[in-house]
Amino acid sequence: MKKISRLQFVTTNAKTAEEALKGGVDWVQLRLKDAGFDEFYIVAKEVQSVCKKYNATFIINDNVELAKLLGADGVHLGKEDMPPSQAREILGDGFIIGCSANSRKTVMELASLPIDYIGLGPYRFTHTKKKLGTILGVSGYKRIIEYMKENSVITQPIIAIGGIDEYDIEELMEIGVYGIAVSGAICNAYSIAAAAAKFKKIVSNNTKQSI
Repeated sequence: MKKISRLQFVTTNAKTAEEALKGGVDWVQLRLKDAGFDEFYIVAKEVQSVCKKYNATFIINDNVELAKLLGADGVHLGKEDMPPSQAREILGDGFIIGCSANSRKTVMELASLPIDYIGLGPYRFTHTKKKLGTILGVSGYKRIIEYMKENSVITQPIIAIGGIDEYDIEELMEIGVYGIAVSGAICNAYSIAAAAAKFKKIVSNNTKQSI
């Protein structure tokens, strides 16, 4: 069974990836929007190298071809990227595939597809992503997860994403999300390693049964 981390770190480079890994992060997603293939390849190789150094999971955002070429651990697909079923055909069963969702409808659609986790968000406004969907907030996550529970819909682990800070973790995990994905709150900290360690501790302390 593929292990899906409850704390997923999203970054654009190897330097911040290594600092977060020093703090105990064990999952790194490389997200490079608007980068050409050659640039993406070079940065991906660097990030993959530090992930191997720390025995961490390495996920590439959007680029299925590059993930297969490098032998990454998996890919994360946005709503406008390659269909999950096609990605699974290309990559096979050994790769992790995650998909973005912004609504109950999309979560329901993804629940039956051959993917391993769902990135649900955004929780709040974030500068990290250019094309934001509807801001969900606490009430949005509650509505979606309560509906799943009430209708006995079994989904892949749900990862909350989008502008999440350390103070949001307890409430989000109490609602029933499996874990969180973080970028800015760790990348912009004075000490990336210390911020990563703090996030990891809070997530571990609030881990509970999720849908």
